[in-house]
Amino acid sequence: MGIVKRLRKYIIYEKKSIKNDFELKETKSVNCGKAKNASSMDRFDSEELKDYFEKCPDKDEYLEEHVSDEIDNNKRIMKKIYNIPENSDIIYREFNISVQDENYQAFIVFIDGMTDSSIISNNILKPLMILSNFDIKQEVKDAGEFIFNRLIPFNQLKKVNNFKDIVSNINFGGCAIFVNGLEYAYTADTKKWEHRAVGEPNSETVIRGPQEAFNEQIRANTALLRKILKDKDLTIKGLTIGKRSNTPCAVMYIRDIANESLVQEVLKRVKSIKVDYIFDSGELEQLLEDSTFLTAPQIFATERPDTVARMLAQGNIAVILDGSPYVLVMPATITEFLSTPEDINIRFPYVNFIRMIRIIGVIIALLLPGLYIAVTNYHQEMIPTNLLFAIEASREIVPFPTVIEIIVMEFSFELIREAGIRVPGAIGSTIGIVGGLILGQAAVTANLVSPILIIVVAITALGSFSIPSFSMSFSIRIIRFAYIILGSIAGFFGIGLGLLLNSLLLASSKSFGVPFLTPFGPITNGKYSDKIMRKPMWKQEKRPDYLNTKDIIKQPEVSRGWTHSDKGEEGGEDNEK
Repeated sequence: MGIVKRLRKYIIYEKKSIKNDFELKETKSVNCGKAKNASSMDRFDSEELKDYFEKCPDKDEYLEEHVSDEIDNNKRIMKKIYNIPENSDIIYREFNISVQDENYQAFIVFIDGMTDSSIISNNILKPLMILSNFDIKQEVKDAGEFIFNRLIPFNQLKKVNNFKDIVSNINFGGCAIFVNGLEYAYTADTKKWEHRAVGEPNSETVIRGPQEAFNEQIRANTALLRKILKDKDLTIKGLTIGKRSNTPCAVMYIRDIANESLVQEVLKRVKSIKVDYIFDSGELEQLLEDSTFLTAPQIFATERPDTVARMLAQGNIAVILDGSPYVLVMPATITEFLSTPEDINIRFPYVNFIRMIRIIGVIIALLLPGLYIAVTNYHQEMIPTNLLFAIEASREIVPFPTVIEIIVMEFSFELIREAGIRVPGAIGSTIGIVGGLILGQAAVTANLVSPILIIVVAITALGSFSIPSFSMSFSIRIIRFAYIILGSIAGFFGIGLGLLLNSLLLASSKSFGVPFLTPFGPITNGKYSDKIMRKPMWKQEKRPDYLNTKDIIKQPEVSRGWTHSDKGEEGGEDNEK
């Protein structure tokens, strides 16, 4: 019987009585507005509204209050806002300040781990607690001004009279000092937290050019741009996005170049975003772009400061989000996604050659599988006879139609690429070996696919790797499947129809008021200066016409003074320091 009971115990599920069992209770959404209205109308008698009122957070209400001259009231509010002492990383310290034999109660609040404790100890607490006890020869009429001007030797000190700004400052690595009798608090910028150092770019590597990349700290990123663009007109407007995350954001532009209406449009879109949390520029890009359903990207994202600096100099706007190593630049046209940071640093014949290779790579990545199906299924007369016999011979023992064959291979390749990105780097090469062996050699040996199809998929993959932009590469990969289906249904007619529809769709789309196919559709002045075929550096005299910049001239007609004068001083006066 014992064996039977044990078997019954393992086979048949029986509900057991477990002591201290935890059950996750359902939480209903709290309608705080309804509760507050009920409270204001003296209808606070129902149990439902009472429950609402008790669950409503009251910390936000304190943010609207102003600092009181009674320090006990300020203590109560700050403890309520930051849930002190339960919140373990909030540092709350009370102390006394002496000003001409008169003692003032004071306290300081900051977040441990986000501030520089040595700065707070040496530049704020030590002067207030020790230096204030020294004899003061002059008469002190205003204790608040005396503390501000004489006792706190800190360069970034402000007087703030509302709790909303005080909390915003503390959350961004600052500290707040409250003194009894003052209707304002002192806030100091003491931020210091761990962050990644400036390193090399991971996704936009170059052989010739700067090797610096943005990191996750907004001030380090703005400083990198300031270091490159030493222009007094470079303007940075600071904003915060996210109701709860309060993520710092910076909108950058050059004041005397960027179009004013474009600046206002970018600021309007950034300010209008209403979300609780935002963590990365990828989320911000999706909230700012014109069309979310278009596969092509409409905002340029880069991790290279030199690329952002060059685009700012030509009249674009940059948006930097704290916590993201990628900076958004807008507006963006199709030519930006087909250029690399290296294009500007090498001689123009090399650039033109590489760009032609790159454009051919884009065409291959987009159309080659679809064209292969169209030719083999509908237009065999276009293939030389010997090649046609070779293709048919290789497909003779394959049981699937060509379209199934190529969709399976393309899907398998996308699977390998996705797996190669997600797995740890140590076994990433293993994915490639396994994928290559199984999907390549083994699939051909098992007569699942023809050898020539492996070549088509491999060349398509190489073409997609030549696309500089990660986002544009995604767009090409998605649209490629549409061309495969169109080619299998209607041959060249289907692909031609797809190209027409795709072109119309791209021509009708815009990025911050600029048509996506500019400068080719619509055609603008100087379309060939540095878009598909680049001119020599000394002939690039104007900024892009489609940006409608305040200053269209980038450099004078004679930018190389030495070619028109033998006197080096005439051409080099402006460059002397």
